[in-house]
Amino acid sequence: MASTSSFDVVSDFSRQELVNTLDQVRRDVSNRYDLKDSSTEIVLEATELVITTNSDMTLQSVEEILRTKAIKRNLSLKIFDFQMPKSVGGNRIQQVVKLRKGLSQETAKQLSKSVRDKLKKVTVAIQGESIRITGKSKDDLQAAIQLIKSIEDDLNVPLQFENYR
Repeated sequence: MASTSSFDVVSDFSRQELVNTLDQVRRDVSNRYDLKDSSTEIVLEATELVITTNSDMTLQSVEEILRTKAIKRNLSLKIFDFQMPKSVGGNRIQQVVKLRKGLSQETAKQLSKSVRDKLKKVTVAIQGESIRITGKSKDDLQAAIQLIKSIEDDLNVPLQFENYR
């Protein structure tokens, strides 16, 4: 009796790691001499974070700190979708950073088409914001993982592999 194996391809991040990263960024901003008096605020909401500060230069510094701390905490920089900064009252600048989570329909279709075209021995099913890849051989699934990893650089979302069985 031939058993089938499968795994899921998802785009997700650890919210707790993001919270820890933002705590470190706030601490860095309050301790750095050039940013100490900028009255920078970083607010984490459900699907985005909002950075409010005094100037473009300060905003660029805060972004750089955010990127550095995220990398150190193993968060992919692809989760951040930096929007255009806008001016808010009192000579302050605000930037919204949307957080990418889940695979969009276009990305899921693109991934499934690539896997189907190159690997004939696996089946691909789109399940909401994830993709399930099923095959009879674990070697076929390993080939699918390698293929997806090679495609991932072209995508604007981080990918993880879960439920490998």
